[in-house]
Amino acid sequence: MKEQLYTIPLNDAFHANDECPFCFIERNVEQDLLDFVLGSGASYMESDVRADTDRAGFCRTHFKKMFDYGNTLGNGWILKTHYMQMRKELAQQTKSFTPGKTSLMNKIKKSSAAGNSVSEWVKKRENSCYICNRFAEMYERYLDTFFHMYRHDADFKAMFEKSKGFCLTHFGDLCDAADRTLSDKEKSEFYPTLFSLMNKNMERLQEDVNWLIEKFDYLHKDDDWKDSKDAVQRCMQKLKGGYPADAVYRQSK
Repeated sequence: MKEQLYTIPLNDAFHANDECPFCFIERNVEQDLLDFVLGSGASYMESDVRADTDRAGFCRTHFKKMFDYGNTLGNGWILKTHYMQMRKELAQQTKSFTPGKTSLMNKIKKSSAAGNSVSEWVKKRENSCYICNRFAEMYERYLDTFFHMYRHDADFKAMFEKSKGFCLTHFGDLCDAADRTLSDKEKSEFYPTLFSLMNKNMERLQEDVNWLIEKFDYLHKDDDWKDSKDAVQRCMQKLKGGYPADAVYRQSK
């Protein structure tokens, strides 16, 4: 199958023999987005990009990663105009706010009568992030591409069947996507393969972390570590995704 924009990263991810190919893609895309927002290309100085980041803002996780990235001036410019946007919205929200009347039942349930408009605005803001939004758009295309390749690329299908499976987060996403993408006949083949992969590789990781613990017993101090030295971070990844052992990603130029 001829490689295209979204097939190349998927092939690379499966060739990497990672605990989860979609974690591998997620990390690469996130780092590309950090480079885009704060890197030497100075996207933060472009008015259309800053308008987008002003509107969307960033989640706590990505603010931390942006801080760690190391571009103080770039972060400063982004925060300057985003703060202007937030102050404007805050002023509008507080000016139009009217407290709701609380009944005895609301007091018992510790809830407001009709929802607090300022609280709802804050929650909406907390769930808005330029990097998360951009990744979510790309991620959907990668899921679509995965099933396109599963159907039409025999080599890719073979790689999938021999892979280490996925983290539970991306496993769940694949199940959702399979339900809306595959035919009933395709599902009858896909799900058994996927479930077998997950069970087999969860068992493999269980053995790795079990042996890691045994290695701390003096009776096994001279025995081979096998594949257990990095079992902690791999088990964490399998359960929740991501790379707990990764170094901080910093600006390279």
